[in-house]
Amino acid sequence: MGATRWWDGAHWTQHAQLSTPTQEDRNKGMLAQLLGLFAGIIGPLIIYLIKKDESPFVRHHASEALNFNITLLIGMMISLPLMLVLIGFLTFFVIAIAGMVFQIIASIAANNGEWYRFPINIRMVPGAAPPD
Repeated sequence: MGATRWWDGAHWTQHAQLSTPTQEDRNKGMLAQLLGLFAGIIGPLIIYLIKKDESPFVRHHASEALNFNITLLIGMMISLPLMLVLIGFLTFFVIAIAGMVFQIIASIAANNGEWYRFPINIRMVPGAAPPD
């Protein structure tokens, strides 16, 4: 267990002690990340709504996966009109591949009990931060 700080979108937080998640929390966090890979926004949203009050670890991974999938959707929607000038095909492909890679990394991190944060993410859904 270590102390960490994170950027919450407005300022740096104070140091927080991270607890070790249970195996059940790890599995649910990994499920939230994998559902994001296969079901898009719907999978992490369901996990977030059901488990957000039960486990800070699961809430963190579900909200991170949900925010990341929203970010991917925005990127892909921007790529669609850019397909008229052909660059959109490249951006769509890059976004899709990067999305899969980052979600697999996040799934492995959740299974290992790590509080993973996506490097590129628009954080609209709250809860994507380790507990105080």
